Amino acid sequence: MQVKRLKVLFIVNIPSPYRVDFFNELGKFCDLTVLFERDNSKEREGNWYNNNFKNFKGVFLYGKDSAKKNAYLKALKYLKRSLFDIFIVGGYSTPIGMFTIEILKLKKIPFVLNTDGGMIKQEGRIKYFIKKHFISSASFWLSSGKQTTDYLVNYGANSNCIFAYPFTSLFSKDILVNPIKIDLKNKIKSKLNINEEKVILSIGRFIDVKGFDILLKCCGNLPKNYGIYIVGGEPTRYFLEIKNNLKLTNVHFIGFKSKEDLNDYYLASDIFVLPTRGDIWGLVVNEAMANGLPVITTNKCIAGLELIVNNINGFIVPVNNTEILTNKIIEVTENGEMLKRMSKNNIEKIQTYSIENMAYEHMNIFNTILNKGNKNGK
Repeated sequence: MQVKRLKVLFIVNIPSPYRVDFFNELGKFCDLTVLFERDNSKEREGNWYNNNFKNFKGVFLYGKDSAKKNAYLKALKYLKRSLFDIFIVGGYSTPIGMFTIEILKLKKIPFVLNTDGGMIKQEGRIKYFIKKHFISSASFWLSSGKQTTDYLVNYGANSNCIFAYPFTSLFSKDILVNPIKIDLKNKIKSKLNINEEKVILSIGRFIDVKGFDILLKCCGNLPKNYGIYIVGGEPTRYFLEIKNNLKLTNVHFIGFKSKEDLNDYYLASDIFVLPTRGDIWGLVVNEAMANGLPVITTNKCIAGLELIVNNINGFIVPVNNTEILTNKIIEVTENGEMLKRMSKNNIEKIQTYSIENMAYEHMNIFNTILNKGNKNGK
């Protein structure tokens, strides 16, 4: 007898590459429909998106070919208990997300709220109660780890109904089994025209929250045989001025790269640094670990707080602290034994953070939720 496949509805904002990869994997095990709020974001370049929907039905609520005002009516057609076994809302802070939550509540349809990350911080009472209203409205919650779980509980989530999953952008094949050999690393460095003896890598858009100004200010105190490569887009005048004023000849700004080209930069590097002022996760941390790089990031990076243990596979440093960041970069990079140990530890730790395992864990969670009889649990 054929086993009935679960019917799952996911509502998210945009077709980011890692989301689409995950949905294609998850769609192998259930009948999956994904409502994308829109088809693009002003913050991202056009070639960043992934519209290769192979194993799921993807629906754009609004975009180039549909008016924003029709998005709510379009979403409403899918918010019916008879259509799906599991309803997952991928965000509570957008108008569509809020609308979806209110409609599901009105129809008394239990739903899951998915949260990639979250950090408790000081905020006004009105903002707090608005967030609490939407977050606590869910019946179940998906969390990327302890930091996010604490965040959800702070806004009224029932800790007994929160399920953790390994949040990632990596397939199993993207994760090294062992650190690469030095001769292969040198070959890749030559291919990329990297001439420095030591390579520090950072990745992200040139926006204030990424903290690249802090990294640049560290560079003047790093040994001259260090090359600092910041990959991810066009630097603004602000970052160019810092580089020029500090005469940082060993700092290189690299434009947007495809996943394949970016992988070469990971393999050519010695350590990965993310000086962020606030990342609700930070998938580049997963990617760096998968390529055997020790990671130095800040106490405002959720991925770092979940995955990095001081002196084991990297370091967590205070945000906006150039002195400590400089010292840790030198400490790790100059210690060959530490580099090797941290490299092995990161590869070992990140093995379970694959898209395949992420999909597997989601299916386990869905079945657990259904076995609970879709009770709210509050």
